[in-house]
Amino acid sequence: MEIVVLALLAFVAFVLFRSVRFVPQGYRYTIERFGKYINTREPGFALLVPLIDSVGRKLNVMEQVLDVPSQEVITRDNAVVKVDGVVFFQVLDAAKAAYQVSVLERAILNLVMTNIRTVLGSMDLDESLSKRDEINARLLNVVDDATHPWGIKVNRIEIKDISPPRDLIEAMARQMKAEREKRATILEAEGAKQGEILRADGEKQATILEAEGKKEASFREAEARERLAEAEAKATLMVSQAIAKGDLQAINYFVADKYINALKAIACSPNQKLLMLPVEATGMLGSLAGVAELAKEALAKRSDPDSKGV
Repeated sequence: MEIVVLALLAFVAFVLFRSVRFVPQGYRYTIERFGKYINTREPGFALLVPLIDSVGRKLNVMEQVLDVPSQEVITRDNAVVKVDGVVFFQVLDAAKAAYQVSVLERAILNLVMTNIRTVLGSMDLDESLSKRDEINARLLNVVDDATHPWGIKVNRIEIKDISPPRDLIEAMARQMKAEREKRATILEAEGAKQGEILRADGEKQATILEAEGKKEASFREAEARERLAEAEAKATLMVSQAIAKGDLQAINYFVADKYINALKAIACSPNQKLLMLPVEATGMLGSLAGVAELAKEALAKRSDPDSKGV
């Protein structure tokens, strides 16, 4: 009797153990009845029909990360590169993720690796190295659409590394160095060109200013010569009028002025080393005395009207 009671108690404990389930947070359990899916249990306490219901799949509905293994990809210009990446996905429908695809993670990895080869194969090497965001966006659109029937959401696909062969990297480094040297040469030539332009412009402005200065000086010199000529003309007129009146002192002034100017020109000559005067000093002094007398008379005539007024 005791054995029967113990057996009965053991059976009841077994039934209770099989009928009570606790679903942890972040997970979903699919419930099957006689092997057929009937519902999905949320986190918390779940009571099953003993010996009839059972837990089918235990699915993680938190965002998960899958590492995409490195693979060799041939670009459109026949360059071989190694590419790897990561995938971020989340299960939205536990039933579809459990029963629409077998081995969900492997299916996602194979789908991503295939599309990486497709996308990079349609791009040149330079594009694949410089357009990382475009590659990620194209992969995300294709993979997310393809995995939608599986009840999951692919949030991000990131390419971690694109590694060209070593010889190709060295060739790219030489090309970049040549481009930098080319740009430096162009900038240096542009600087020299600009400097020559500025220098020529400065010389042009200096020439213009110098020409304007010479022009102004010529005007001033011509004006001075004109005034000198007018003064000489007036002096000659006055002397002529004095001669016409029979004034011998005016004649002496005229002759002495011309004589002194001639001596000055001879003395200022750069080839003149010795000056000999075949003239009498008394004649020169007499002419100068005539000049002095002429000046005195001119002053006396100017002062007479003033004295008469007084």
